[in-house]
Amino acid sequence: MNETANKLWYRRPAAQWLEALPIGNGRLAAMIYGGAPKETFQLNEGTIWAGKPHNYEHPGALDALPEIRRLVFAREWQKAQDLVTERFLSQPVRQMPYQNAGYLDLDFGDSDPITGYRRELDIDEAVARVSYAVNGIHFTREAFASNPDSVIVVRLTSDEPGALSFSATLRSPRGPACVATQKALVLNDRAGHIGQQPGATRYRIETRILATGGATTAGDDKVSVKNADEAILLLAIGTSYVRFDDADGDENAIATRALDAASEKSFAQLKAAHIADYQILSRRFSITLGGSEAADRPTDERIQTQAVDKDPALAALYCQYGRYLLISSSRTGGLPATLQGLWNDSLTPPWDSKFTINVNTEMNYWPAGPANLIECYDPLLAHLESMAISGARTAKTHYGANGWVAHHNTDAWAGSAPVDSAFHGMWQTGGAWLCKCVWDRYVYTGDVDTLRKNYPVLRGAAQFFLDTLIEEPSHGWLVTNPSNSPENAHHPGVSICAGPTMDIQIIRDLFHNCAEAARLLDTDATFRNTLISTAAKLPPMQIGKEGQLQEWLEDWDGQVPEPLHRHTSHLYGLHPGRQITPKQPDLFAGARRTLELRGDESTGWSMAWRVNLWARLRDGDHSHKLLSSLLTPARTAPNLFDLHPPFQIDGNFGGAAGIVEMLIQSHDGQIELLPALPAAWPAGAVSGVLARGGFTLSIRWQDGRLAGGTIASPKGGACRLSYDDREVSVILNAGEVRQFDGALTFG
Repeated sequence: MNETANKLWYRRPAAQWLEALPIGNGRLAAMIYGGAPKETFQLNEGTIWAGKPHNYEHPGALDALPEIRRLVFAREWQKAQDLVTERFLSQPVRQMPYQNAGYLDLDFGDSDPITGYRRELDIDEAVARVSYAVNGIHFTREAFASNPDSVIVVRLTSDEPGALSFSATLRSPRGPACVATQKALVLNDRAGHIGQQPGATRYRIETRILATGGATTAGDDKVSVKNADEAILLLAIGTSYVRFDDADGDENAIATRALDAASEKSFAQLKAAHIADYQILSRRFSITLGGSEAADRPTDERIQTQAVDKDPALAALYCQYGRYLLISSSRTGGLPATLQGLWNDSLTPPWDSKFTINVNTEMNYWPAGPANLIECYDPLLAHLESMAISGARTAKTHYGANGWVAHHNTDAWAGSAPVDSAFHGMWQTGGAWLCKCVWDRYVYTGDVDTLRKNYPVLRGAAQFFLDTLIEEPSHGWLVTNPSNSPENAHHPGVSICAGPTMDIQIIRDLFHNCAEAARLLDTDATFRNTLISTAAKLPPMQIGKEGQLQEWLEDWDGQVPEPLHRHTSHLYGLHPGRQITPKQPDLFAGARRTLELRGDESTGWSMAWRVNLWARLRDGDHSHKLLSSLLTPARTAPNLFDLHPPFQIDGNFGGAAGIVEMLIQSHDGQIELLPALPAAWPAGAVSGVLARGGFTLSIRWQDGRLAGGTIASPKGGACRLSYDDREVSVILNAGEVRQFDGALTFG
């Protein structure tokens, strides 16, 4: 492996935010510009959201529901959509944004030329570095966001004693100035502001500057260090956010407590603890897809020339970078990864940088299972518990139903009512889709205790649809009404409909998963039977006149205003669902025809979804074509952030998951090896892939053919391994590791 295999690196500082490098510990985050002579750390903390604990429900919405449903079934969709706008949307109609916390600025005062500049992000250690020379003196910076110590740590050094001089200050994007004390900076602020009401969440940013040698002095809003040998900066952020209905914690105590503890440790201790904690997750998985001369170039240059250079190592780096971003933005105890993970430099970010749950938040967690990051599910599952509480209010107020519901967006305050507009927001199955993560976490691990803990969330989501599904008049099928196929119009300006294909696929999965969970937990036998019998009354998937899988109950696909729409919602059943497989050849062909009609060119996250969809269709070359288009300047920033545009992190996660999906797929007790291997990757290896059933796989291939591998299971169990036309059954004892060759013969 070459020296840059797991590094992003650059020959110059970042000139803009999308060139800066991200660090994060699941709660604290920074974007590091690597500037010289001036450095900027743009800061985030995962609970700094505008707004306050709030019930988004629209009183009286239930009174309008019968008429909305009647209008939909009467095919008066525009009137139904108008009535949703008037009577059914949340109050207020917008949820709250995730916000920029502020900036740590360092000024080194150098005016002489800089030589030998390099900045990098080492994703094997989760450490960012900057190095350069001024007048023959070499300066180095290291920075990381420590999960075990809950601080951002920055170390500044030079190779000549007494050569380090700089000043440090904190800035707020809202206006308050920081206060400097001897060896410390403190900034107290509150989320919101700038065209918004002050929010409920207070926060404190505190930075301690611990210099060795030289002199440290404090001004009004900065600390200056003169002629030091070394300096360690420790930065903590405490907020008053406790959970979705409580924003009155002690932000000062949280920040100070973390700094007091970290200040007692050496830099070496802090770094060692950080790396050990991070590598528990990161080193479970490795991937090699081949190399090229391009792999030795700076990362931004590789993106510029990827299509020309055929740089397979960039795909491997992109996969590992996606894992790095998920580890860095979704750790136990924090909120889930937002539309931008943890990294946002705005008070009014695109789409508010919320949790968009009609695909984007779900896509964030697609690598969590196969890429062996199960613990990263924890924040999402914890937030689902909050959503189930608020969603129960929405279910009652808007639908008169038991259980809980969430629509196409949620925020830190667990908003669950339909938001933004009737066209986009009147969609009932966002919470139901998120519940797939409850089941996925179980099937990848066999962890019955966690399934039992989360079963009430799963059950409540299913109960809502038992109470609200309604017979459509043509066939008597049970359908959602009102709803939409996310963000797509079936007639100009109109999305409102009944029973779109995606809804039915999601509900079918929800009912199946909840029924299986009840069986495994030996509970709710009557409820389980009701789920099974109700699922039998859902509409079947249908093939339209163009040979495509229909997006709606009616064959409207050929007349939609936007035939190349970025959402491929009705292909949920192909991926991430498993309702469309080669065992249903008509549906399988219909899904392929849908993708052909929808086209390849799209936004970043949408192309990432298509990478996975083509992999499920066993077409590795087409999947690779889309991955190559994803890894170009139009859809990938210089720092490898995915571009919608603008930046959305779901494409990073979806792309990483798609790469694994090309190499190993697992469903229903069967593990398929190299199901969609592209010709562009004739040789390679991947290890640590987690398969459903709790199996861990490592495989290698040569000349486009499987060469061998291993399979292990901590709990033991049975599965079927398949490659080409060969299939073998395997039974493993707990903790057993077994080797096999390219013919699936076990040693």
